[in-house]
Amino acid sequence: MTGYGYRRPDVVITGIGMVTPAGADTTTAWKATCAGLPAAAADPRLAGLAVDFSCPVTGFDPDAVLGTEARRMDPFTQYAVAAAREAVADAAPGDGDWDPARVGVALGTAVGGQRTWEEQGRRLGERGQRAVNPLTVPKAIGNIAAGSVAMDLGLHGPSLALSTACAAGTTALGLALDLLRAGRCDVVLAGGTEAAVTPLVSTAFDRLKALSRRVEDPSGASRPFDEHRDGFVLGEGAAVLVLERADDARARGRRPYARLLGHGASSDAYHLTSPDPDGRGARLALRLALEDARVGAGDVELVNAHATSTPQGDAVEAGLIEDVFGRDTAVTSTKGVTGHMLGAAGAVEAAFTALSIEQGVIPPTANFGAPGADIAGIDIVHGTSRHAPVSLAVSNSFGFGGHNAVVVLGSV
Repeated sequence: MTGYGYRRPDVVITGIGMVTPAGADTTTAWKATCAGLPAAAADPRLAGLAVDFSCPVTGFDPDAVLGTEARRMDPFTQYAVAAAREAVADAAPGDGDWDPARVGVALGTAVGGQRTWEEQGRRLGERGQRAVNPLTVPKAIGNIAAGSVAMDLGLHGPSLALSTACAAGTTALGLALDLLRAGRCDVVLAGGTEAAVTPLVSTAFDRLKALSRRVEDPSGASRPFDEHRDGFVLGEGAAVLVLERADDARARGRRPYARLLGHGASSDAYHLTSPDPDGRGARLALRLALEDARVGAGDVELVNAHATSTPQGDAVEAGLIEDVFGRDTAVTSTKGVTGHMLGAAGAVEAAFTALSIEQGVIPPTANFGAPGADIAGIDIVHGTSRHAPVSLAVSNSFGFGGHNAVVVLGSV
């Protein structure tokens, strides 16, 4: 199916798989997110720390889903493989529909197998070298989630790992779009995965003053755009989307959720952790994404914002949204429910955006009461889900190091 020449093919989303704090499958996660049910709770793994809560994955039994293979995987790989299986089952290819040599995998992650590194580090310190698991490196390296998805599903196209911090899941979707347009793959499983809720990662983010300190009220801690926001809540999980060309999906009778119309990426080139206060890098990524999608900002009806609930980041993004899209475009942040899933966040939010387009439902921004004094006049969906047709939407992701990635999705 190569040789598209200069005709740029439409790319569509035909399968979605998720393992999230809101639920360990897509249906459960979407239902909880539309209900605005925050997933944050006290986390025994963080007991005794200054921030002792997170948004952990719930309802996921790796042994039941993956069998004995689960023991050879870090949780970030377990989540990815489970989400990929669900996504492929959802896409429902028939026998012979997909050539395995033409199916690729592109997965983002911020820190890879962090739990494995920490666990084995403790073993080395407490029990010596012979206690270290010989599979430590293949369990923990950042590319192993993509490689394991390929092995699990018997896929022989490229398996690629993207690491652009909290933009990684969105970066992976952009790469997948390019692979399909270029005719290098016929199908790409794209998304992000993360399992970084550990004592070390939580403490490190807290030392940066990036986390919410609302220890007395974990479920109210992740509050994007709210006047009382004080930092993000660590979450974990994965989302994988099946992307293929619209002609191929149509030929096998599969109705897509949405189209992936374009993507844009940029760098702030400004600071290790802080966004450019003028939003220049994010603005550039937005402009490139809209140009790639060949749509105007005035046509965008929904923004799934990055909005982690940090004081500075939310203010910069809210101002940018008002400036680019105006006051009437609906804005939501699903991190109020899921927390911040780092390298998985962009993929999860793109999946929710696709479901908003398919179902005409915009989830509320959980825990939003009133906008902060520094939040621009934007239309933040809150309280309850909004039922409204959505034909064009944007999903933003921004990461430490100044990584910016944006995708544009549209109705079929």
